[in-house]
Amino acid sequence: MTNFNFSDIIEWDALSEAERTDILRRPAVMAGDKITAVVSGILDEVESRGDAALRDFSAKFDRTEVKNFKVSKAEVDAAISRLSPEFIKALQTAAKNIEKFHSAEVLETVTVETMPGVVCQQVTRPIGAVGLYIPGGTAPLFSTVLMLGIPAKIAGCSRVILCSPPPIADPILAAARLCGIDEIYQVGGAQAIAAMAFGTETIPSVSKIFGPGNAYVAAAKRYVFGTVGIDMIAGPSEILVICDGKTNPDWIAMDLFSQAEHDELAQAILLTDDAEFADKVAESIDRQIKGMSRKDIISASLNNRGAIIVTRSIEEACKVADTIAPEHLELSVQDADKYIDQIHHAGALFVGPYTCEALGDYCAGPNHVLPTSRTARYSSPLGVWDFQKRMSVLKVSKHGAEKLGRIADVLARGEFLTAHAASAMYRVHDLEKK
Repeated sequence: MTNFNFSDIIEWDALSEAERTDILRRPAVMAGDKITAVVSGILDEVESRGDAALRDFSAKFDRTEVKNFKVSKAEVDAAISRLSPEFIKALQTAAKNIEKFHSAEVLETVTVETMPGVVCQQVTRPIGAVGLYIPGGTAPLFSTVLMLGIPAKIAGCSRVILCSPPPIADPILAAARLCGIDEIYQVGGAQAIAAMAFGTETIPSVSKIFGPGNAYVAAAKRYVFGTVGIDMIAGPSEILVICDGKTNPDWIAMDLFSQAEHDELAQAILLTDDAEFADKVAESIDRQIKGMSRKDIISASLNNRGAIIVTRSIEEACKVADTIAPEHLELSVQDADKYIDQIHHAGALFVGPYTCEALGDYCAGPNHVLPTSRTARYSSPLGVWDFQKRMSVLKVSKHGAEKLGRIADVLARGEFLTAHAASAMYRVHDLEKK
């Protein structure tokens, strides 16, 4: 395996296939045996002991004694009162944009008459109860509350609950109130996933669980899948920037930082057809990183998985980007629109020098819950449809049953399923008698 240092400028054409594979490699999202064993024990305890197990795990992992898991209305009111009017206004604007975008995703009923007397429909129904998991830590992801809670409400879910480790940050509580989430529980980690999957004396079970988390949360979601639905198993954050050298290099460096600061395993890559510009971005990174509050995380991320790569052209950069299939892809080039059709695999595309990824993270409108680890090759951003399920409806008239029944009879006998054939033909024979 070749080790690349982020300060190196890499020429794509000079790399072997093995080196290309190595530099673009993603960390595995599968949990190791140790994590799996710990998570399995936590889930078994919560399933069998309920709230008592949650209290034990809160004391052990969060070092918090939780008397009441459910956060009261008064506690949410107090949290909101501690936030600045400027923050509340910004949160409301973001929520309005997210709601406006996702309201356009609502699926209409599809009605098709496939042949005379045979009417087929596709209708949507909301998932009844859903659970949202929001991590705690030094970066309270209140933006993810909006990205999950708003489409859940638009979809029509009758019960939306939220779990987050204690103590829950004020912005998370404010975002939950703004989304209309009334049930908020202060419980985190794999034990929160277990509580939402199995139910406890206090926390109700749900039908589907959404939200990011650490390796233990991801392992728990994988474990309970089948008992409940899950949104995805998310890997570390990713950003890929394609730039023609005509954007301020300080902007590009900071765009790379914006995802690198999430996680030491995050991936930040620049593709450019301008070698001189690549040097300018590298210089900007060295200069600006010193002032970053999360500089240690950014530095580790860039050195672990980052890269500055020089390609022969922007067209070649688009082809490389499709191979990577990143979570976020910035097209920071002149006449960016003409390259959109050359990108087929990305979670979200940010078009033009002024469209930084951070705007999508917070307030533009589209969802920031995106496919990672190359899953953008076959999956999509989270939307209203993830909180709904489709149901087919079939309505057949007497005339339709007579025509369709004979066809079904032939096909069923072709599969040697005689009860299927008889079921269809009973109607036909009865109609022939009349």
